[in-house]
Amino acid sequence: MVDSPSVLVDLIGDFGRRADRIRHIERFPARTGRPVAWPDWVHAEVVEALRSSGIERPWAHQAAAAESAHRGADTVISTGTASGKSLGFLLPVLDSVARTRDEVPLRQATTIYLSPTKALAADQFSKLRSLVLRGLRPGTYDGDTSQADKAWARSHANVLFTNPDMLHRSVLPRHSLFSRWLRTLRFVVVDEAHRYRGVFGSHVALVLRRLVRLARHHGADPVVIAASATMAAPAETFARLTGRECTAVTEDASPRAAGEFILWEPPFLPETEVADSTRRSTLAETADVLTDLTCAGRRSIAFIGSRRGAETLAEAVRREVGLIDDTLPRQVAAYRGGYLPEERRMLESGLRNGRLRTVASTNALELGIDIAGLDVVVMAGWPGTLASLWQQAGRAGRAGQQWAAVLIARDNPLDTYVVNHPEAIFGAPVDAGVIDPGNPYVLAGHLCAAAAEVPLTAADLSGFGDTARQVVDSLTAAKMLRKRPTGWFWAKAESAADLTDIRGSGGGQVRIVEGSTGTLLGTIDEAGAHTQSHPGAIYIHQGRTFAVGDLDLESRVALVEEAIVDYTTQAKSVTEIRVESTARSRTLPSGARVLQGTVEVTDQVVAYQLRQQRTGVVLGEHPLDLPARTLRTAAVWWTAPTDLLAEAELTKVDVPGTVHAAEHAAIGLLPLFAGCDRWDIGGVSTAMHADTGMTTVFVYDGHPGGAGFAERGFDCFDSWHRATLEAIEACECLTGCPSCIQSPKCGNGNEPLDKDGAVRILRALLS
Repeated sequence: MVDSPSVLVDLIGDFGRRADRIRHIERFPARTGRPVAWPDWVHAEVVEALRSSGIERPWAHQAAAAESAHRGADTVISTGTASGKSLGFLLPVLDSVARTRDEVPLRQATTIYLSPTKALAADQFSKLRSLVLRGLRPGTYDGDTSQADKAWARSHANVLFTNPDMLHRSVLPRHSLFSRWLRTLRFVVVDEAHRYRGVFGSHVALVLRRLVRLARHHGADPVVIAASATMAAPAETFARLTGRECTAVTEDASPRAAGEFILWEPPFLPETEVADSTRRSTLAETADVLTDLTCAGRRSIAFIGSRRGAETLAEAVRREVGLIDDTLPRQVAAYRGGYLPEERRMLESGLRNGRLRTVASTNALELGIDIAGLDVVVMAGWPGTLASLWQQAGRAGRAGQQWAAVLIARDNPLDTYVVNHPEAIFGAPVDAGVIDPGNPYVLAGHLCAAAAEVPLTAADLSGFGDTARQVVDSLTAAKMLRKRPTGWFWAKAESAADLTDIRGSGGGQVRIVEGSTGTLLGTIDEAGAHTQSHPGAIYIHQGRTFAVGDLDLESRVALVEEAIVDYTTQAKSVTEIRVESTARSRTLPSGARVLQGTVEVTDQVVAYQLRQQRTGVVLGEHPLDLPARTLRTAAVWWTAPTDLLAEAELTKVDVPGTVHAAEHAAIGLLPLFAGCDRWDIGGVSTAMHADTGMTTVFVYDGHPGGAGFAERGFDCFDSWHRATLEAIEACECLTGCPSCIQSPKCGNGNEPLDKDGAVRILRALLS
């Protein structure tokens, strides 16, 4: 451990007793702020209202962003977390409110604020509502808003807080009801814009194009303003999202307290031999750190990748702190998606007022309410992307106190790699978001929705990208659209918006219901229901354990009953892959070929295992009868000719375990190069594939039509696989472990795997 005078580092490291876990400490010095004068165009009452709220002067970057938007330029403000980006977009918004409030209602300027999470929108709405400015009428319009409040917002609000989902399903299809907003729409604010990536980002890009198109139809031409703390090449990235050029403000002039960022690797379990290396679980390590922080009176939040993990972690901390002080468990809670609105609001209130001292959360709180006073952020595993890493770390120290962030590695190749390679985090550029609005699987539904809103013209198509005309022709041939002299019309009776699920869950939400009481406990997407809510699965909700009795996919409901068990469940699946077409290929010096193209993946959950909670030992396996799911998507794959297998000294018996291990490790490392999460991608390996006639390893995008990750994998294949080889070689185990070649999402229970073979074939592949 690096010596450090920080009290927080000493506390986290248990005053030296956990020093063997710490691989690196990165120190961040304090930074002073650079305030400037208020822009001279800002209405005097706006300045007075902001001063009354405690803002004496803006920071330089806030003023620069406001100036750009005021001039009518689309603007993205990309400065650090807690740098006050909100004021940068609020200044022109509030000024427009103050200057048009005395006009007749149909001339009063309006603004639409878009948030990727309800928690973030609720927090921003609360702050704006507390601002004393004559004429300011903020309103919310989302799934948690009552019908009465929605009606009021339609008629009276001039700053509307909503989300892309509500725009897509409710506002744009019924735009005539919202004509008051659209005809005077001055600004569209896209907060935390870096979250719009992958397939979801591509959907949001098209929702934004539809919004701007309808605003122009009603006579307005809004300025689009974005905010993000972690966006690579912000001007170019946001321009891909909107389809319009924009100005970027990137120089951060806000103050920042000093802090430390700790990279942490759990130790091997002492009773385990190196040949079967098993590290102490990330959850157990995180629970220990949170317990110490809670008992020391520090406020902290831990981010963990799954809903079940958040619930389990919170319960573990409650149990441990209760042994010290029986009042402390009430100050610990879990926070995740799937909670009912009233539960979320209660937890958010506890976070704001300090009643909750420690929270275990999924990334639902990566963005969201501004939690002042957090001392420490603990990340239980790599959060998926560098952007998410810095967003989560930036939740601490917002009140100006010294802060600490801790990344505790999970036992997988990527986490092991990054905690032992600090250069992969510190000083590395954040990953650019991958979006492809031209993906026909994404674009087709939005073109249908746009035609249903206002008939599409040839001039409109340029705003939807280069592939729009081809997709419109296909939709016309399929009789989804009808061509007329004035444009293309929606040709069906049902709602066009219902064709598209912009969250990409592929089938809507499944309700989790307690069978004996009828209580709705939460929701899960249909894909997740196959692996997490199948009959026999264990479901955890706020520390209570439930067993799933029945899953009705047609009615979209899973019935559960409370149960006391000492095991967890893990689904097993079989996956087949078929090559449809090849878009790109190249031959490596080793003779192997790398290809990228379109594949069809068929996946079916066929069984589940019972695993002992403490040890992970398999207690039993039960078959399941669930329907197969088919996915047409993009993939990158490589083929190994027999000469390469011979060079790697692999026999026929060795090959299945060898390529299976190489596939697992490659999937684990791709997120570092492609800006995805390992759960966004999947893989298949085979000793002899029917379509290639050779040993083949596939890595595919887990979204219909692809999300751009396979293309990134093709482009960076060499560096990606060199890092994969290094991660396997550097692992201390002998036969393979979760730190190198085992995968938590393997449908075959991590069998067979051959670590030594994976090293040999990757060396031969890259020779």
